[in-house]
Amino acid sequence: MCFIMSLSAVLGIDLAKQKFDAALLVDGKTKHKTCKNSGEGFEALTLWLTKQEVEKVHVCLEATGSCGDDLAIYLHEAGHIVSIVNPARIKGFAQSELIRTKTDKMDAALIARFCLAMKPKEWIPPLPEIRTLKALVRRVDSLVDMRSQEKNRLSTSHESVSSLIKDHIAYLDQEIEKTRKQIAGLSQDGGTGR
Repeated sequence: MCFIMSLSAVLGIDLAKQKFDAALLVDGKTKHKTCKNSGEGFEALTLWLTKQEVEKVHVCLEATGSCGDDLAIYLHEAGHIVSIVNPARIKGFAQSELIRTKTDKMDAALIARFCLAMKPKEWIPPLPEIRTLKALVRRVDSLVDMRSQEKNRLSTSHESVSSLIKDHIAYLDQEIEKTRKQIAGLSQDGGTGR
């Protein structure tokens, strides 16, 4: 993995499922922007960075499951340097700054300061085939969870809905099987394994 050279601007991003807060740190000044966590929000962020006269930025995000994957890939493909950091490192940095108050805006600024001070290594996105494989595995996990919930409901359901629940379980069984076949096909074709 690459280590980061010095850039004049850093961007800290605090992620949530529906939105993200961004803090741009340039020349000791912090500017904030909140965007939707969607393609529309990613474009709004790019437009905002352009208005701030920032062409390339070192972006730092916390590793928070998959809710930041699309944003990280978007920023990487746009030519920015992206770092994805373990939240424990950010928390330790916050403790060193003696910060106790916590808001999304403050968290984004903290992540930007962490990025400036620590210069975390660059993240390289996984290949598209690996991203597809991971998405399918997550989907199977969700389907299996849904099926378990339905099976639990079946044992306590009223007879008027039992057949509906059984139909849904059968549908989920089919979807699980279909998705597992897709995974097997990708694993064999790409040699990625699991």
